[in-house]
Amino acid sequence: MKGEIYEAKSYSSAAGLNRGVSILDFILRVVALIGTLASAISMATTNETLPFFTQFVRFRAEFDDLPTSTFFVVANGIVSAYLILSMPLSIFNVVRSKAQNSRVILLILDTASLAFLTSAASAAAAIVYLAHKGNTRTNWFAICQQFNSFCERISGSLIGSFGAILIFIFLILLSGVALSRR
Repeated sequence: MKGEIYEAKSYSSAAGLNRGVSILDFILRVVALIGTLASAISMATTNETLPFFTQFVRFRAEFDDLPTSTFFVVANGIVSAYLILSMPLSIFNVVRSKAQNSRVILLILDTASLAFLTSAASAAAAIVYLAHKGNTRTNWFAICQQFNSFCERISGSLIGSFGAILIFIFLILLSGVALSRR
């Protein structure tokens, strides 16, 4: 009799802990969605125009002038779509805290999304660094001295993406912990 009561209590606390992990998983997905979506929108709407000598000749900087920024916007958009589509599975894990297959699927897809988002953010960060500092050996001049607003926005969009990368790392660790408790 005592053994059955102890098993029931340990099962109930394990189910409660798994439910808490699932709720945290859902909240982190919402926060990562906000970060990636804000990064994509911020980068995609970045442009600045500077007059040159006369009003008719102007220099214009847009995000699509740099192919890595286009890749960054597309990657953040794809990861945002994945996060939206993964919400039902995350909710399913809250309702059924003992579900394993859905956690394995989320773990695999989260890892792939992490790799995709990391590659896009790293490539964009390298170009943003060149925009800020330039490279005298290759005659690439720092454009951020002229296009200050443009550079501030593209630098700011990287913050949301790298924040989402950290959240994905935490989501993967959280899924691993939830699967190992089975």
